Amino acid sequence: MPLTEPYDDHLPEEGSSVAAPEAGVDPGAGAPEPEPILPEPVRQRIVALTAAVLPGLPADEVPVPLRRVAKFAPNRRARLGAPAIAAQLTADPLFRQRVTARVLADAGDLGAAVVEGTAPAAADPVEVAALAYLARPRGWRELIDASGAAVRAEADSAVVAELVREAEQRATRAEHDRAVARVEAEKLRDELARVREELGQLREEARQLNRTLRETQARERKANELLATERGRAARAAADADAELRRARARLAEAEAAAGVARASAKEARSVDDARLWLLLETIGQAAVGLRRELALDPVDKLPADFVADAFAENPAAAPAAGPAARARDTDDPARLDQLLALPRAHLVVDGYNVTKRGFGEMSLEQQRKRLITGLGGIAAQTGDEVTVVFDGAERMHGLPPTPRGVRVLFSRKGETADELIRRLVRAEPGGRPVVVVSSDREVADGVRRHGAYPLGADSLLRRLSRS
Repeated sequence: MPLTEPYDDHLPEEGSSVAAPEAGVDPGAGAPEPEPILPEPVRQRIVALTAAVLPGLPADEVPVPLRRVAKFAPNRRARLGAPAIAAQLTADPLFRQRVTARVLADAGDLGAAVVEGTAPAAADPVEVAALAYLARPRGWRELIDASGAAVRAEADSAVVAELVREAEQRATRAEHDRAVARVEAEKLRDELARVREELGQLREEARQLNRTLRETQARERKANELLATERGRAARAAADADAELRRARARLAEAEAAAGVARASAKEARSVDDARLWLLLETIGQAAVGLRRELALDPVDKLPADFVADAFAENPAAAPAAGPAARARDTDDPARLDQLLALPRAHLVVDGYNVTKRGFGEMSLEQQRKRLITGLGGIAAQTGDEVTVVFDGAERMHGLPPTPRGVRVLFSRKGETADELIRRLVRAEPGGRPVVVVSSDREVADGVRRHGAYPLGADSLLRRLSRS
């Protein structure tokens, strides 16, 4: 095979025209002969010899592709650099001559003999072929062919020796198997005697089991006769039970008919009661209409809660400045907050960061949220009212504590502020329901007041929380 086979597919193979001119042949006399096909051991030896002398060459004499290979460790140089070494030996005659000079110097007498075209009969044919390939004296191709023949002969001898060895091993194994078979045959004979003895015992047991089986069959026949007798008795009992069931069903039908009559009577009585009740309600309704006409009352357009909102939120100066009424009209007074939360089904909406930054702004946002939500949980537990706290959405994914029962925590969406979310919550509530909004933001207070909510300042909630 070519020197570079099988390391690099692009290198010249048999019949290729890329080869150094053979020693002693005039390059101008004709086309160079192709590279010979090298036996694998010869190719490996050529690469190993080149890799051994590669570090000793001057740096400028080492081809560029091999300069990195020359720095490899000795045990890695021939193994990893084989493709590059083989390519340079094939394509660069000057590099091959430099390598040959050092290899022949290291080979001593054997190298001198190969250069003269002869080789000692006792020399290793692989070594002779490798040196002949590098030095390329006259008749070097014949030396390589002779080496290939010697390698093939050694391989054939090794194959024959291996076959003989395998035959001897098979004979040894066969003898061993025969000895093992004799031992196994003795064991089987002993086992056969034991099995025959056990077979005799099993036959005796089978005879006893047959006698037991016949006795059991006789008892089974008697049991079947008794079973048939009992089945007859059971059939007669079932017939009697069916007759009794038919009589019971007849009585049940009579009872259901009587119950239907009773239900019809009860329905008729209920109809009479419903008529009396309707007449009573109609009388009350007509009396209420007459009373409304008598008092000349106009239809109302506001609910009581609207009047409360007007009195407590929009007209703070309508009452004296002292006493409980004045405190109820102060937007930062916790007493007013308590009065509003005492209304039925009140809804408390809190502007979260507006309250926390006013009350405990020195804390982190996470601590502010936690403290406010915990306090609102206490208010929800005490009043039973619905509580909603609204935060801007920028911090919605960090430090949210567990939500207490009765408290709803909302974050505004992207592009929406907490103030807008609060106004949406207020607009969603039905008219007349008391909705309390806690925020010191004037725009929030004015916006929710227009929708019927009760705006309170943040201080009212902060005082209420400090008190609890």
